[in-house]
Amino acid sequence: MNDFFQIKEQPKVYDVVIVGSGAGGGMAAHELTKAGAKVCVLEAGQMYDPADPKNITQLKWPWESPRRGAGTTRPFGDFDAAYGGWEIEGEPYTKKDGTKFDWFRSRMLGGRTNHWGRISLRFGPDDFKRKSIDGLGDDWPIGYDDVKPYYDRIDRMIGVFGSVEGIRSEPDGIFLPPPKPRLHELMIKKANKELNIPTIPSRLSILTKPINTERGQCFYCSQCGRACQAYADFSSSSVLIKPALKTGNLTVIPHAMAREVLTDPATGLATGVSYVNTETFMEYTVKGKVVILAASAGESARLLLNSKSPRFPNGLANSSGIIGKYLHDSTGASRSAIIPTLFDRKRYNEDGVGGMHVYTPWWLDNKKLDFPRGYHIEYWGGMGMPAYGFGWGIEGLNGKFAGRDGITKAAGGYGASLKDDYRRFYGAYVGMAGRGEPVAREDNYCEIDPNVVDKFGIPVLRFHYKWSDYEVNQAKHMQDTFEEIIHGMGGIALGSKPGADKDYGLEAPGRIIHEVGTVRMGNDPNKSALNKHQQAHDVKNLFVADAAPFVSQGDKNATWTILALSMRVSDYIISERKKGNL
Repeated sequence: MNDFFQIKEQPKVYDVVIVGSGAGGGMAAHELTKAGAKVCVLEAGQMYDPADPKNITQLKWPWESPRRGAGTTRPFGDFDAAYGGWEIEGEPYTKKDGTKFDWFRSRMLGGRTNHWGRISLRFGPDDFKRKSIDGLGDDWPIGYDDVKPYYDRIDRMIGVFGSVEGIRSEPDGIFLPPPKPRLHELMIKKANKELNIPTIPSRLSILTKPINTERGQCFYCSQCGRACQAYADFSSSSVLIKPALKTGNLTVIPHAMAREVLTDPATGLATGVSYVNTETFMEYTVKGKVVILAASAGESARLLLNSKSPRFPNGLANSSGIIGKYLHDSTGASRSAIIPTLFDRKRYNEDGVGGMHVYTPWWLDNKKLDFPRGYHIEYWGGMGMPAYGFGWGIEGLNGKFAGRDGITKAAGGYGASLKDDYRRFYGAYVGMAGRGEPVAREDNYCEIDPNVVDKFGIPVLRFHYKWSDYEVNQAKHMQDTFEEIIHGMGGIALGSKPGADKDYGLEAPGRIIHEVGTVRMGNDPNKSALNKHQQAHDVKNLFVADAAPFVSQGDKNATWTILALSMRVSDYIISERKKGNL
């Protein structure tokens, strides 16, 4: 047992205790330690550094994996930096009323930022004021001008490539040079130009140029999902937690599953956090003058709802009864195709960055459509690392395809013929996916299951979620658009087009891993849990700095806004501490 756990009877009081080390927790730790605060971060998972030899998986062949590439125990592959998943042994969650919500948890320093797609988009001015535009949902208590200075700061500090386009719904940032489009992306651009669908360089937080001496430059191995040993892509563990540790002001406690935020019975102020060591199953307490929750939208809501006391019988900071409500995840639907003009491609290295080089921002007016919110389109394809089943999709051609000899035959086979056909189709596969904004609804929520606890004895979340016609109609529009693009490329769409009986291929909520909104901010304490500074209305020294405070999601990935708002929260805490208000 180390020294920290031996001081249980006379615990150190930190300036700030942060639960979670992902985008929100990492940024708060980075900013507060830089300002001189003594900070403790509780991380439910293990320590992680992608440059540690025992963690390096970049540049390994598929057959070097424990199952030689034939299967995986991780959601995105054995080599992916995703320690966790939608299902974790001993950590269940439940569902009610036919809900299909799937909840992804990450159990590692840096959380989900280690393996995400690095898609780093700003919310636009309209994304903060949707109710004023279409009457649905609610406006945020802040606007784009409140967040823009922080977007600018993280662009410079973290680095993001892209291009200046002047699109209102997709605000420009301070960009590094984007990588050039690859062949399949040039074909997508050409087809989309004929269809009046915009296609612009992606905006990913990957260093195409060095920005400081602490991090390397991208070497285009296309494996960012494995976490970069050169620190050329952004992850909280590498870019935020690591420099925060170097200040000497940060203590990280791994394997620490937060159970409850503790409060003073007399004042109601937060005094610290109790947690269970996931290796020993013993419970400890860490004390702090300020508590920041950044454990993810689901975990932060769970922690607050489990933090009950005579003063807070419905959960901490929940006098509004709003915590857990307005849960929403990005919509998602996809389609893939094979492009005959790309058969028998010449081989060359076109790996590029770990993700798309181009994408499509939302381009239409929702007032003229049967769904109120937009979506962006992500693309993939090309000559990536071959693996079992990579680039085939031949079942979509009614189980038959034309081999190198021109004879139509059943898919599959073995030996020289199979190898020849595999070579023919390699690099001819493309795909696309929509990622859209749902409408936040009070009746989509998570709550504490009254009967189920996890292996640590902590009550688990129970989910209730249903897509509305708005999201289903949006998915139909995605599928229609995908077919137009595929046909414009001269491609053959694989598989049957999903119909109304399958909600047009709309993924189950939670599968896109963009969930937000369970501890929403607002000006009215009766309708929100937090104020515009993400400070609990009921508990002035309690803050939430992940995606839980989001009022709505936008058709953007949430990470860049989590980072910007966490930096904003940190500035506010520093200011209030100097004034003696915290």
